Amino acid sequence: MKIILFIIFFAVFFEAGLISSYTIVTSQAPDVGKLIGLQIEEVTSFLSFGSGSQIINTQSNMNITNYESVASELTNKTGYDINVQSLAAQTSGSTKTSIFPVNITAMGYQNLVSGSNTTAIVITANQTYSITASANATLTDGNLIVDVNTIHITSTSVLYGNSSSTL
Repeated sequence: MKIILFIIFFAVFFEAGLISSYTIVTSQAPDVGKLIGLQIEEVTSFLSFGSGSQIINTQSNMNITNYESVASELTNKTGYDINVQSLAAQTSGSTKTSIFPVNITAMGYQNLVSGSNTTAIVITANQTYSITASANATLTDGNLIVDVNTIHITSTSVLYGNSSSTL
């Protein structure tokens, strides 16, 4: 009986401390139901370690069904030509919800045009870029459909810059 009473008092004081510290840190009144629900979700995800746990997420690659419109939107937003074979979507969240976030990676190219009236021939390579974007997607009948209106470019990196040589 003493052990059960101790556990109850410990839980009550722990929750009171959590609520008061939340109030101090955020300067807002906490949503007690939401805080307790969050704790219950984390404890159950910890107990079901390895089966849908949010503690260790592994990203899964998915094929994009509407890759032409995604590549077109990425071209509009970045100004680079997108290699549609390099388009890939990764998600670390659950795909059981109707709309879920995905990370999109792609390779982009930019042709350098040099037009001058010199007698030297300038050979320049295409600049290659790595593009990362985020968007919302849906999964219908095993087909991943990315909502092109929600695509946001998160980063672009130069993988291969222009190096020119003169002949």
